Amino acid sequence: MPKGLKRYYGQRHLHFITCSCYRRLPLLRSAKAKDVLVTTLGELRDRYGFALIGYMAMPEHIHLLIGEPAQGTPSTVMQILKQRVSRRLRLRRRSSTRQLMLRFAQEPLPRFWQLRFHDFNVWSHKKRVEKLHYMHMNPVKRGLVSHPKDWPWSSFGLYSGRGGGLVAIDPVE
Repeated sequence: MPKGLKRYYGQRHLHFITCSCYRRLPLLRSAKAKDVLVTTLGELRDRYGFALIGYMAMPEHIHLLIGEPAQGTPSTVMQILKQRVSRRLRLRRRSSTRQLMLRFAQEPLPRFWQLRFHDFNVWSHKKRVEKLHYMHMNPVKRGLVSHPKDWPWSSFGLYSGRGGGLVAIDPVE
């Protein structure tokens, strides 16, 4: 673990997690890639028993707001999520992913994800609302959609009362 990095687990806080694709390349740019990510996230939530409060899948990064898992830590969840998503996408679309990787780099990229992820402990209602708003507005700020309801790879629809969503969330009052 790098010097100075300290993660705070075991305090029953929520964790706002940001994780980027390698060199922030848009390796999640296709709808199928984002679908694989969200489906895998749902599978891991069921298996590891963590509350999924919110999520956002962007072309080159993801945001999650999760509770601490019944098994393992948020680091365990992130390790397995990153491994499963990269394996599934590399197997499913080997040639397409390889072409994308070669387009952005002189040589094939050594990995799909950045090695680390950013984790911010969320302990108050105010911070939870702030982080959910931030993640849901991400595609609007980037000009990908005009309203968060138009981005299907997020938890916004479930909070806006529209229902649906690609994976169920556990909203906290």
